Amino acid sequence: MSWDPEFGRFETSISRMFDDFFKDLNVAKRTGGPATRSQYTLYNWSPLLDVHETKKEFVVNAELPGIKKDKVSVDIKDNNLVISGENKKDEKYKEAATHIHERPYGNFSRTVALPPNVKTNEISAKLEDGILEVVIPKAEASSGQKIDIQ
Repeated sequence: MSWDPEFGRFETSISRMFDDFFKDLNVAKRTGGPATRSQYTLYNWSPLLDVHETKKEFVVNAELPGIKKDKVSVDIKDNNLVISGENKKDEKYKEAATHIHERPYGNFSRTVALPPNVKTNEISAKLEDGILEVVIPKAEASSGQKIDIQ
């Protein structure tokens, strides 16, 4: 099969259309030619995560590569675990031409609904080697409660 120049022009046209679409959304360019600074100034992203359950606890592991602890926040809001923060682009490349931009920069947030049987006041978190680990202890199962009628 030989290369068709007409298909090459079509591919370039489609790539430009997608680039313009994402530029208008203020979303980072992921592949292709040079990315301009304006294309990744504002970029919201969500970290990848795993949620594990043992007999005693739930464990949430979120990927936050290269992000410092002081740029991450872990909160409980309305019985949800909220992991949020910001990853800023390195200023030393501010004036450089970026040819491939795949790493996420900007604000990030991820929300995980918590089950009712957890001890929210005993949740712990640590960030090590780009992985945020949040340990959520389980509460004892309630056997019920008798309500007196007045």
